[in-house]
Formats: sequence, structure tokens, C-alpha cells
Amino acid sequence: MGDKITQDAAQCGASDTCVKIAVFDFDGTCIEGNSPVILVKHLASEHMLDKREIAHIIFWALRYKFHLPQTEHKVRRRVFSAFKGKKVDVVDTYLEHFYYDKIKPLWRKEAIEQINRLRSEGFVIIAVSATFEPIVRCALNDGLYDYQVSTIMRTTPDGRYTDEVEGKPIEGEEKVFAIKRLADEKFGEGNWELTYCFADHYSDIDVLSSAKNPVAVTPDSTLRRCATRNGWAIVWWGGEA
Repeated sequence: MGDKITQDAAQCGASDTCVKIAVFDFDGTCIEGNSPVILVKHLASEHMLDKREIAHIIFWALRYKFHLPQTEHKVRRRVFSAFKGKKVDVVDTYLEHFYYDKIKPLWRKEAIEQINRLRSEGFVIIAVSATFEPIVRCALNDGLYDYQVSTIMRTTPDGRYTDEVEGKPIEGEEKVFAIKRLADEKFGEGNWELTYCFADHYSDIDVLSSAKNPVAVTPDSTLRRCATRNGWAIVWWGGEA
């Protein structure tokens, strides 16, 4: 898929009508921190998560930290067990308040500056994230992104959330597929190129590899080695170095 996007971009790049896309990962890139982890802490403080679920999530977080294999949809289900059976509008309002209280203050000024600069140059800004869609939607509604693709949780016919992921979590290679689906739908196949991608984690290597100009943002050690090996740009946002 990465090669296909690169080939399409090469064909599109010669056209004056080619849509230039800049993709931004959300957690660890645009914000300093991981929104699902922050959400778990918040839910635990409000006694909305079972202790067994918290233990499983902590175990997942450790595996994630040390780059060990894991099943992303299972941890999403465990986190969203706090909302299972609740009305969609009630949960979305809860997550909206969570975003503005806990997540918005974590936005990196460098990310906002980069987004504003690229938009002023005519780029379409797309967020891509494994976190829950109502969280990223808040940043979209604030005008920070033009479009977003993130993990969607399944709902029932009567408008209540389940604890199951709709399709696949937007992580790893799925980020590449999700961007292509969105861009093909909005701009037409062959009419766009993934010009920039900004991401911070080794799990983003697939989507970074698909961009004409990959940028590793405050990368973890694995991504840093990959970026150095491939000659990708490395930037340090938030003062890290």
C-alpha cells in the first residue's frame, strides 16, 4: 500500500490540480501524551472502570512501551467497556468535556504552528489516530484539521455504544489504508499525494514510509533509528532532545 501511494503521488505531483496532503498523528505528535492512557486514568478516578479491566490495560501499556506484540482492538474494547450500553450522545458529550479539560491543554505549540503554516501554503490537513473518534473530532471542530480518521466504536440500532470496534483500529498499516480511502473519496483516486506525514511512534513507520516527506516527531528509539537509517527528517517538539 505504501508503494502504491508513492506511485500515485509521483503521477499526481506533475499536475497543477494535485491535492497536497499533510497527515498528522494525534497522540504523542500533536499532543504531549497518549489520550487513551489519560482517559483510562480519568475513568479510573471516577470509578467507571472495573479493576480487572484496568489491570489488563496497564499490561497492554507495558507491552506497547516495550514494542511487544499486542491486539489493539482488545484494549480499545476494555477502555470502552466504561461506556457500553450508554447513549451515543451522552458518551460523546462526556468525551467532549474530557477533551477540553484534559487533552486540549496538552497540544504542542509546534504542532499548531506547523499545521497553520502548511494550511497557509495550501495543504489539506488530515489527522490519523488510533484513539477514539469523538476525541479527535473535537480538534476537527476547532478547525485544527480539515479531515480526520480515527477509531470508531460500534453502536446499536437504538443509538447506544457497544464495546466493539467498528472495522479495525486506526493503527499501524491500517492508517495507510484509512488515509487512502478518505483521500480517494474526497479528491478522487490519483488526484492527491501524501506530501508530509508527522508521527512519533515506531508503529507509525508504515504511514511515514508512504509520505513523500516523512517527519519523525520526538521519536521513540526504534523510530529514531529507522528515521536516521532512511534519511527522514527528525524534529523535537516540546523541548525534548
